[in-house]
Amino acid sequence: MSIIIELDVMMAKRKMRLKELAEKVGVTEQNLSILKNGKAKAVRFSTLDRICEALDCQPGDILVYQPGDDG
Repeated sequence: MSIIIELDVMMAKRKMRLKELAEKVGVTEQNLSILKNGKAKAVRFSTLDRICEALDCQPGDILVYQPGDDG
């Protein structure tokens, strides 16, 4: 996949732990961990909205397109 998830980078910049972010966003730590580790197949816009609000960032700070060899 050509979309890179940089949630861990933004969390480090904001000095926020996964547990704290999960509480603010209203999802489980496990689901955020799946997203953070790039294992998620999709993310809801409502979840992305709450993550961006909690981290005071833009979606492009978390989701980065990287052209690659997909096939």
